Amino acid sequence: MSFLLLLSIAHASDVWRSERANGSISFTDSPPARGDYVRFNVDGPPPAVKNVNSRNFPNLDKFDGLITQAALQYGVPATLIKAVVLAESGMNPDAVSHAGAQGLMQLMPATAKDLGVMDSFDPIENIDGGARYLAKMLDIFNGDRRLSLAGYNAGPNRVKRTMTVPDIEETQTYVKRVLALERHFSIHRPITTLERL
Repeated sequence: MSFLLLLSIAHASDVWRSERANGSISFTDSPPARGDYVRFNVDGPPPAVKNVNSRNFPNLDKFDGLITQAALQYGVPATLIKAVVLAESGMNPDAVSHAGAQGLMQLMPATAKDLGVMDSFDPIENIDGGARYLAKMLDIFNGDRRLSLAGYNAGPNRVKRTMTVPDIEETQTYVKRVLALERHFSIHRPITTLERL
């Protein structure tokens, strides 16, 4: 595919990913003419902890202030919110999934409307709404992080049927990786800022 064609099909919300022979991964919203970049799929599995760094995710710490505010307001650990944001969008506020989920915490339009989120692409509104929804999942599932994350990913009704993580590969991977990301943000890369954007 030529570079001109590549640019013509790109959208403002696209994130492009390149994996090099040495194992390093880079992301960009404007792929260069040289390099093997492919569109980053927000519908794919969350990143593995070993790939989480500011080079791979330039916005990795950008929203820490908003995440901390939401954590304090809704009683959800900031590390869990940040793990969900990274898992859902790769820290891209313009991300859109194939199903139509939008923004940093990938809110579906109907869910966003129920939460009073007017603009899912506004990081302030999206993180606030997503954190409230995550708090609701934690409340429904009595603080059980595994079930709450499964509810966030697959829908709470599906989880309520068996009170287990559904036997869906995407959801199983999602729960495992988000919990690993939360541990990473708790131990190796703690959130320290209380500043607003």
